Amino acid sequence: MTLLTHADSGDSHSGVGFSLRGASATPGRRLSLLTLLALALFTAACGYHIGGQGDLIPKNVKTIAIPEFSNGTVQYRAATLLTADVVREFHSRTHYKIVTDKESADAVLTGGVVRFDVLGGITIDPVTTRATSSQIVLTIQFTLTDRHTGKLIYQRTGYEFRDRYEISTNLPTYFDESSPAVKRVTRAAAAAVVTSILEAF
Repeated sequence: MTLLTHADSGDSHSGVGFSLRGASATPGRRLSLLTLLALALFTAACGYHIGGQGDLIPKNVKTIAIPEFSNGTVQYRAATLLTADVVREFHSRTHYKIVTDKESADAVLTGGVVRFDVLGGITIDPVTTRATSSQIVLTIQFTLTDRHTGKLIYQRTGYEFRDRYEISTNLPTYFDESSPAVKRVTRAAAAAVVTSILEAF
């Protein structure tokens, strides 16, 4: 589903327009066209644009430095995985050159893992009363800054992601599913980071 996000008041809406010629074919068609026209005029008047069309990153930015994300938790792998996943997302979805050296970049993306919580007992086996699943809660923050001017381009804090994983109650076949869950949650977080920057959400 396409979302509507608030745009700057300077956005152009010259492309908004409908023709009512031929609308006399049926009353239902005329009503539908009038409804669309009213919606388009309302959207234009309120300064909205279609999500995904945001122009958040300045045109002069060609290179983005992404240093290792900081880690304020005991889960040392989360920040390393998150950094690699964010770099991979930028490589696969954008035309920007990604580097690690801040001095050679036009913009710098810094971030960190703020919290990493594991919530046990999300689901319980009714027979054994043992926990059968747990949930990882990853909280991150990140900031995109123009290196030349020091101007803040985009910032987000308290960005939370969750992933549930199963806990085997059969010890002979037990497999720790928490590690794959960490990888899943950092991949989801990385995709959301890049999306929020590109689409100005």
